[in-house]
Parts: sequence; C-alpha cells; structure tokens
Amino acid sequence: MRRFLYFYLMKNNPDQVRITAPKHAEYWKSLSLEDYEGGPFADRSGGLIIFSAHSWEQAQALASEDPFRTAGVIETSWVKQWVPEPACEVILA
Repeated sequence: MRRFLYFYLMKNNPDQVRITAPKHAEYWKSLSLEDYEGGPFADRSGGLIIFSAHSWEQAQALASEDPFRTAGVIETSWVKQWVPEPACEVILA
C-alpha cells in the first residue's frame, strides 16, 4: 500500500458546497480506507485527505468519485503520492 494525498480547492459556490458536504463526508467514510485522515481548511476554501491505496490509479479513481467533484464545486485538485519521513532530530553543537 502507498500513501496518497488529495488536495482540493472549492469554487465560490457556498450553497452548493453546503448541500454536497454531507455526501462528500459520507463517501469518504464509507470507503473505510487504511490510514484515512481528512478535513476542510479552517477557512473552508477546500480540504486535504490522506489515505492509502494500492496505486496512483486507484487513488485517482477514488478522488474522481468524490461528490464535491461530481457536483462540480471543486476549482482545482491534485492527487499525489505522499512519502512521510520520520521527524528529524536537530543536533546542536
């Protein structure tokens, strides 16, 4: 399994976003994805979802079915493989 992130920014369409948000949340919860974490940005301009998938193609397919995407309220989005690195220790001389 590989880790992916799905980053998206919303169009200025707050009414449609409000209508679609419960479907978006339910969609991602219903997938029961390994390592899932997600949520909106504080200003509600978009959001970020991190999850595991077998391939970039699978990750892209999952994001393409996001109700925000299918409702046409996303301005721009990216799916990228994410390789988290362990925290670095700073050595002071």
